[in-house]
Amino acid sequence: MNTKNNDIKDPSLAEAGRQRIEWAYREMLVVKLIRERFGREKPLKDVRISACLHITTETANLALTLKEGGANIVLCASNPLSTQDDAAAALVEYGIATNAIKGEDDKTYYKHINTALDNKPQLTVDDGADLVTTLHTKRSDLIKNVIGGTEETTTGVIRLRSLDKAGGLKYPIIAVNDAQTKYLFDNRYGTGQSTIDGITRATNILWAGKKVVVCGYGWCGHGIALRAKGLGSQVIITEVEPVRALEAVMDSYQVMPLIEAAKLGDIFITIAGDKNVIDKPHFRVMKEGAILANSGHFNVEINIPALESLARGKRRIRPFVDEYTLNDGRHLYLLGEGRLINLAAAEGHPASVMDMSFANQALCLEYIVKNSSRLEPKVYSVPEEIDKQVARLKLNSMGIDIDSLTPEQKEYLTSWEQGT
Repeated sequence: MNTKNNDIKDPSLAEAGRQRIEWAYREMLVVKLIRERFGREKPLKDVRISACLHITTETANLALTLKEGGANIVLCASNPLSTQDDAAAALVEYGIATNAIKGEDDKTYYKHINTALDNKPQLTVDDGADLVTTLHTKRSDLIKNVIGGTEETTTGVIRLRSLDKAGGLKYPIIAVNDAQTKYLFDNRYGTGQSTIDGITRATNILWAGKKVVVCGYGWCGHGIALRAKGLGSQVIITEVEPVRALEAVMDSYQVMPLIEAAKLGDIFITIAGDKNVIDKPHFRVMKEGAILANSGHFNVEINIPALESLARGKRRIRPFVDEYTLNDGRHLYLLGEGRLINLAAAEGHPASVMDMSFANQALCLEYIVKNSSRLEPKVYSVPEEIDKQVARLKLNSMGIDIDSLTPEQKEYLTSWEQGT
């Protein structure tokens, strides 16, 4: 389907997408509460939003929430392989302009970003900063309309902080990734579970007994290592940050340089947020049959051109599994074309954890609209009151109560006179 505002694979998938969106909504109880309030208050009435996100059932529920709040939203994909085509078709039926096709080439990917920007956004929602980068470089004439934006993921926040530091950021952006209710849960539990799920679906491997090398021990690396260990794998961590490496040691994992781990690993998972994490020297010493997967946002963490330069043959042996036959006869297996495996070969994070991430998105967009006059062009953290509100709502949705401080305890925490 290709009209002025929509470019999707197959409109006939809409009913299947609608059912899966409804299923995800069952687990998104915080977003449900926000949607109900947005429906009453319309805090985003007539606000134009351009959003570059993974087009999944969970994202669909965020988009429907923003629409309920009065927004005029246009969606595009933030990764060529992450789109769920049935969810995209359902979004069009829901009346939300959507431009996303699973497997789209780079030309189509950026055409879709530009279509979203044709909405002349007042707010941007990004996951990886491709939309914001395009806006700042090729569509800068539109920046005068923008009052603010949000960024979902670690990679995007790194890019935006670099842009901010260079003095090039032209409007305020809230780093949703930095909310505790995002990175402590989405990154750790969401990425951990969905990465293992994606690799399992692509390969049908048995994890027990495998040597799994996790490249990067941020919160996403924490989650992947924890899940692999729970399935019986022997986990090796590689890191460049000494504090994270020390933490991995204390968490009972082996820690070593990647060039050493490359000789041992059965499965390699990159989650470092940098380029060429696994490079030609590592490919040269890997053992027969090693599996390579990436769960970082961009497909640069595994140096695919270097891998291809060492290969005399390549074939697609299973969906999302490319077998590279190296010149010395060894076989290495690259999953999902090096793109984030949890969305390329599976369904991404469970809805329950995306509930908190997208609650932060919705509330931060509302915050920007209400406070735009006092926000400067820089990267902001999520306001503490929003972070705590999301946590309280999540606990309430789970039927869990917690204690409150007494007046005496509050006074003690804010005074300095009382000691031993």
